[in-house]
Amino acid sequence: MDTKDTGLALKLAVEAGDLQQVRRLLESGADANFQEQQNGWSPLHSAVQRDRADLVKLLLAHCADPCLRKHNGATALIIAGIEGNVQVLQLLLDAGADVNERDLHGFTALMEAAGRGHVEALRFLHSRGAQVNMARDPPTERQALRQGGATALMDAAEGGHVEAVRALLEMGAEVAARDLRLRGALEHALLKGPEERAEDTVRLLLHHGADVNARDAEGKTPLILAVEKRRRLGLVRLLLEQGHVDLDSKDHEGRTALQVAVELGLGEVARLLCHKGARVDYCDLVANAINNYDNDLARFLLGQGAPEPAPPPTPTWRPRSLRWGRALSRLHGSNRKLINKLKICPDKEYKIADTPGGGVYLGLLEDQEVAVKVFVQGSECAGRELSALKSGQDSSRLVTLLACESHEANLYVCMTLCEWTLEEFLEHRPQPAQGDEDKWARQVLHSVFEAVRELHLQRAHAHQDLQPQNILIDAAHGIRLADFDQSVQLAEPAKVTQAVRTDLQALGRLVVYMLLKGDVPFEQLSAMHHRKVWRLCPERETRDLTRCLLTPQQAQEHPLGSLLGHPFFWEWQSRYRTLRNVGNESDIKRCNLRGAIVQLLRLEPSERSLSFTQWTSKVDSCVLGQMNNFYKNKPHLCYTDSVQDLLRFIRNIGEHIDEDCNREMKARLGDPAVYFLRTFPDLLMHVYKRLQHSEFRRHFPQLPLPAGPGVLEMEVPGGQALGADP
Repeated sequence: MDTKDTGLALKLAVEAGDLQQVRRLLESGADANFQEQQNGWSPLHSAVQRDRADLVKLLLAHCADPCLRKHNGATALIIAGIEGNVQVLQLLLDAGADVNERDLHGFTALMEAAGRGHVEALRFLHSRGAQVNMARDPPTERQALRQGGATALMDAAEGGHVEAVRALLEMGAEVAARDLRLRGALEHALLKGPEERAEDTVRLLLHHGADVNARDAEGKTPLILAVEKRRRLGLVRLLLEQGHVDLDSKDHEGRTALQVAVELGLGEVARLLCHKGARVDYCDLVANAINNYDNDLARFLLGQGAPEPAPPPTPTWRPRSLRWGRALSRLHGSNRKLINKLKICPDKEYKIADTPGGGVYLGLLEDQEVAVKVFVQGSECAGRELSALKSGQDSSRLVTLLACESHEANLYVCMTLCEWTLEEFLEHRPQPAQGDEDKWARQVLHSVFEAVRELHLQRAHAHQDLQPQNILIDAAHGIRLADFDQSVQLAEPAKVTQAVRTDLQALGRLVVYMLLKGDVPFEQLSAMHHRKVWRLCPERETRDLTRCLLTPQQAQEHPLGSLLGHPFFWEWQSRYRTLRNVGNESDIKRCNLRGAIVQLLRLEPSERSLSFTQWTSKVDSCVLGQMNNFYKNKPHLCYTDSVQDLLRFIRNIGEHIDEDCNREMKARLGDPAVYFLRTFPDLLMHVYKRLQHSEFRRHFPQLPLPAGPGVLEMEVPGGQALGADP
């Protein structure tokens, strides 16, 4: 047998409790420190778990390592704490185990013994130097969720092990210690202690000075927790016997112990609290009792001075949202308990979208319609979302943070309610005819580019999850960027970092997605190599823009701000006007071959395949002949196949085509903007590339797109115009 086989045989023999077989294997050279692959158990771990001191002693004598850890970081000593065998604990400590060693979740042997009520083991470990007040130190991701920080005393109290609690207190355990959720041993006993032993545990802790008015991370006192967990009346009475208990303390949701008791239908507890002097002159105590069909309690509360329930609201409220109006009306009329000022019902009927953390739901914030994104309180995703939303002033390009509310372990982030995602809207909008200009797509993309630019430069964040589902359309027809739970903060907003490049590459794919009308799913585009994405681009301007966005070197040279002026965003008439304006330069009109602009526009030998290299053979011959007739007496000005002559030709056509004498010419060409842009699809990009860093860029449009609402005015599912008033 090889080493692995003998090690496995040794572990199996230990698990079977076969002392003689274990001895034979060890004497024949079996590895006492063999560990199985799945969880890292060794023979020593198994011997301790089976509470076999004889096997433990034999293994240690054959060099078993008492400090060897399982995959979860547990050592044999920590497992021995679970079993509580003092003899085994002594063997391990004498062999060199550290009495205060922790597993990966922060547990020590003392904590494990306390959680199971092993009093003798506790006393022994303490005598060997175990730290009674050591707090659990879990991994960072669990600390972010406020998990951890508990002590052995809290573990003993949670298990209802009264004698273990007593022993730890005698050893100097701090009854005032708090875990990361700011809960002490008293709160642990109230929340999870076994019913039959909870009162004895609580009484002992109170006797040793546990603070009956302490507040946890949610603002709850021990009294609120005792009521909330529906404990026996005797346990609540025990807390009330403390003369200094604050009956009217409120948690972070503004609820007192009495309010919790009424909401949960705990009539006896509510009556006891009232008899002890709890206030009844606030909130809807009577209405809550009636909703629970407890009319006796409602009458009792009225007799104690509680106000009459408020009359039902008048039916004047109307939803503004067309898409979500019916669901919002039902939510408004429901009796859902408010979370401070927020009404939300986390049911499928009110869900807007799924998220990894919990979903996005419809909500009402003091009757204002909101979208509510639910997170685990303290999670990294929640922190990233809030960091991005709080990083600057309100913006019409990003969803607006309206409020944050917390309840139990959840955080509710209230934001602008929008009607559609871009993906949903694109499925229903009427598409332009083949070959026609898609102004709507360019306007949407321009708004998205502006939003991302603001996010990068003004808010110093990169989105990291740009996709059609995260681009929303609000009721005012505006585009809003949303979902920042994957965002990262930028140390240098103006620098093109990897995080910024990720956003730019997503924008490049979004451009192609929009112009292909969503026919290729965004997920498929995201998986493609950028060269394959370029090949899908329907025109030269799109291809150049996506190359600038998808290629890291190009992204470094073309920051997002400069790309907002890219010809892609120019409407066709603006593109045509640019060509005319360039053709109106004096050096071009006068055919000055030495002019600066003529030199800049000159074709290189490698560019002979461009569509306009022999342009005179591609334009309408009758129109070209008619235009050359103007130069019968100046043959040197007749049009040739040069770039400058084509631009001069375009300029002259534009200046004279609407004259009465040129009606036939106009009939042949149609709209000159469409004619020239389709005939020479790469001319504009040639002009742009050659002139963009020169003085002649003055001919480029300065405001490529109009701003403001109205861009999305169209019919949507159900025959309603998006954003129209109900």
